Amino acid sequence: MNYDKYPEIKINGFDDQVFADVQGIKNELEKYSQESQFCMTVECYPGVDDEILEMIQDIYDPEIVIRSEDIFYNQEKLSQMMASHLTEDRVRGVMYYGKMEDFVDQQKCIEMKKVLSSKQRILIYGVGASLISQGDLYIYCDMARWEIQCRYREGMPNFKQDNQDEDTLRKIKRGFFIEWRIADKQKMKMFDHIDYLIDSNIKRNPKMLTGEALRSGLRQIVKRPFRLVPYFDPGVWGGQWMKEVCGLDSKQDNFAWSFDGVPEENSLYLKYNQTRIEIPAMDLVLYQPRELLGMKTYCRFGAEFPIRFDFLDTIGGQNLSLQVHPLTEYIKSHFGMTYTQDESYYILDCQDGGGVYLGLKDNIQPHEMIDDLNKAQKGEGSFDADRYVNFFEAKKHDHYLIPAGTVHCSSSNCMVLEISATPYIFTFKLWDWDRLGLDGLPRPIHIEDGAKNIQWDRTTQWVKDNLVNNIQIIHEEDDYLEERTGLHELEFIETRRFTSSKKTYHHCEDGVHMLNLVEGTQAVVESPTDAFEPFIVHYAETFILPSEAKEYTIRPYDSEETIRFVKAYVRQ
Repeated sequence: MNYDKYPEIKINGFDDQVFADVQGIKNELEKYSQESQFCMTVECYPGVDDEILEMIQDIYDPEIVIRSEDIFYNQEKLSQMMASHLTEDRVRGVMYYGKMEDFVDQQKCIEMKKVLSSKQRILIYGVGASLISQGDLYIYCDMARWEIQCRYREGMPNFKQDNQDEDTLRKIKRGFFIEWRIADKQKMKMFDHIDYLIDSNIKRNPKMLTGEALRSGLRQIVKRPFRLVPYFDPGVWGGQWMKEVCGLDSKQDNFAWSFDGVPEENSLYLKYNQTRIEIPAMDLVLYQPRELLGMKTYCRFGAEFPIRFDFLDTIGGQNLSLQVHPLTEYIKSHFGMTYTQDESYYILDCQDGGGVYLGLKDNIQPHEMIDDLNKAQKGEGSFDADRYVNFFEAKKHDHYLIPAGTVHCSSSNCMVLEISATPYIFTFKLWDWDRLGLDGLPRPIHIEDGAKNIQWDRTTQWVKDNLVNNIQIIHEEDDYLEERTGLHELEFIETRRFTSSKKTYHHCEDGVHMLNLVEGTQAVVESPTDAFEPFIVHYAETFILPSEAKEYTIRPYDSEETIRFVKAYVRQ
């Protein structure tokens, strides 16, 4: 297989504005150490450690160092202020829509600013550094969310906390609901002021580029197809399919899931000459939202990427947890989200016995099902899923639609391409098949929340009519087939499947497209007007066509091959 785990986006120009190692960074920044009266500001995304501070101090040799974390309230008050948004739940909180300044002691900030009148070399360093001053030189030190999560697992605490040994899920919750939100909002304000950006994703191997190289790179990306950097993780239910197809470590027990199309979580690899710079994919969403999403989608969702593609691998593994997602009103009133996790399962591959639990059987009694779920959670016997939930045997290229409120899960022996709306963290697990997580702890179960969202009228016949392979042919001829495969009318995402041995034409001016090559070795994405270079995609790879690209074609790389791909976009 030729799945590319490290997709790079070539950026034209600016080769002399990228610095590949500490020595290169030193050579570039040393010129500022000659200034006798100078303020250098290095603002950090939460998760960046003092390794960067030590490097900057060695290069710049400041006479005064201001730690921006000192303007924030102490850890106890921060936790108190965040408590209503963090909640007592292990994984779920309430989205914070305020700003970073809300957690700043303004009197301390005023005191810090007084130091700026000193006629010396000053370094301001840390999260929220620009709240004190942008300085004479403004550097942003960035880090991808997946790297932050990996560091949480290794013991890194949250911002200004001593929670090294806390449950990783609770650390991630604090990041997801509060820290990353306020940091993104602050970063969004500062993009046009960045003089240099430091890529701090690899320990002891920082890289740097100029702000103009960064901004130009992002402006180039929204004019052409691109891929995000995927990541893979094991799980209690994980399978074996991705090991082979995606070329993963065969010594690992399993890989359960992969994010291959989630800008909220994934990175971008920007390639300047021979230097690879990694940045959060959200940087593109925050800096070029209209060009990426299209004006209509931007007006509806703001600077958020509303579509998500990910993999769920249970081939040779176990069932996913039985679950349900919240209705829009519930997720809005309880968690502060403006849209919910509508989704679907596209079956990339399947083995004997594989299938999907979906919707409820006829004539069940809701109170009996909830009672049995609660008894199972208490250890008073296993939950009989087959008594209450429909099971549909799956085959390759089936598409199961899962509007919020529908009970569902994939069984073992399925390889799922999950096409869904982005709020991925809002899954109410109802039953987890009598097992513990890889951390040895019971996985979070939310029966009470689930019971309030289950749509009890989505029973067998309705599910068959509406959610199982509800496929409509749009156009068909000898070597071309376009089908509408979903999603359900209650969901805002449209999916189309194309099967063709020839070039097909597509327009994305009205809104961003996300695609995956679900059959065929490789395909070529091209511009009818030569607006971008031909782009090669391989089997199972997810890729994005920004709205600014306007139009594109897709054809098999091998003219003798027939390819099949799925395209998703926001209905207008």
